[in-house]
Amino acid sequence: MFAVMVSTSPPQPKEAPYSEKSGENHRVRQAKWWYSTFHTVTAMIGAGVLSLPYAMAYLGWQLIQLHECVPGVRFDRYYDLGRHAFGQRLGKWIVLPQQLIVQVGCNVMPDINSISGVSLAAAIMSLSYSTIAWVGSLSQGRAPDVSYEYKKTSDVDSMFRVFNALGQITTPFAGHAVILEIQSTIPSAPEKPSSIAMWRGAVWAYFVNAICYFPVALVGYWAFGQDVADNVLVALEKPAWLIAAANLMVFVHVIGSYQIYAMPFFEVVEKTLVARFKVTHGLGLRIFVRSTYVAFTTFVAVTFPFFGDLLGLFGGFGFSSTTYILPCIIWLKIKKPQRFSLSWTFNWGCIFFGVSILFTSTIGGVRNVVVDSSTYDFYS
Repeated sequence: MFAVMVSTSPPQPKEAPYSEKSGENHRVRQAKWWYSTFHTVTAMIGAGVLSLPYAMAYLGWQLIQLHECVPGVRFDRYYDLGRHAFGQRLGKWIVLPQQLIVQVGCNVMPDINSISGVSLAAAIMSLSYSTIAWVGSLSQGRAPDVSYEYKKTSDVDSMFRVFNALGQITTPFAGHAVILEIQSTIPSAPEKPSSIAMWRGAVWAYFVNAICYFPVALVGYWAFGQDVADNVLVALEKPAWLIAAANLMVFVHVIGSYQIYAMPFFEVVEKTLVARFKVTHGLGLRIFVRSTYVAFTTFVAVTFPFFGDLLGLFGGFGFSSTTYILPCIIWLKIKKPQRFSLSWTFNWGCIFFGVSILFTSTIGGVRNVVVDSSTYDFYS
């Protein structure tokens, strides 16, 4: 695996991660622990929750501790931690592409802290429309002739649909891709490291995550069975005003989650343009980069509106890697737990699980997009 292929000596990066002592970074670190809760909720709970009943029809937070694993140094970005673990060049190419896949797959301001109000509103919206989805399904009751049997399809198609469903179920943990960027906004001191506040926020975020995802998945599948739509709100027909309100909440939430995932991407692109092309970093650059990004992601979303298929594809190819594989490899590389200890065994188990999800759901997602696109008239 990666840990065997890279050197064990710590790299000497040209651009060192932020040091609390050196004051080399201009980040404003004034976030409270509850900021991390609703930032993480906004990042984790997305419209993908509405496809979980559809997935059911077919079917590490270690990064918090690694944020300050070197005394006096804070790894503010996922790829900073990757460069420390795998080396200056290799680490960036291992982590950054996969992180960008998650950020682009999920989606104009200076940093994450500046959108705390938007993020809080988005977190409330995600909890609200998730509740509407499962309460609406429960009040509507089971559909006539509901069936919980496997969908009637060929064995090959069924296999690929199961693969894709695994990727869809992985999407609830997409927030791991931006967890270090969220934690970087929290102040830290030797007597009170940021991991304490971040862990508290993460626990609450997972609690909210659980009360959003599990009821939607289970009640939605109970109500509609194998015929549930890949967006459970579509299956709810009344009351019309409530369904319209839920869809509006989805829209508000997407505005917030879009920003959470886009911020690290904007930072990388803008810093690259400034460093390589000597572009002036200012309002003009931000407008250009961010407008281009919004236009590109909108174009992709309109061109390929295969909601469930794309969730499975991104869930396998991006989310499983940044959630199950990379954090565990980095933990093994930096912490070096004793072989066959509980920590060593747990991390290798997560790695193998993540790799299996990565391959199966990516294959299933690609195949299903190809199959479903054959019956779709683009831009009709």
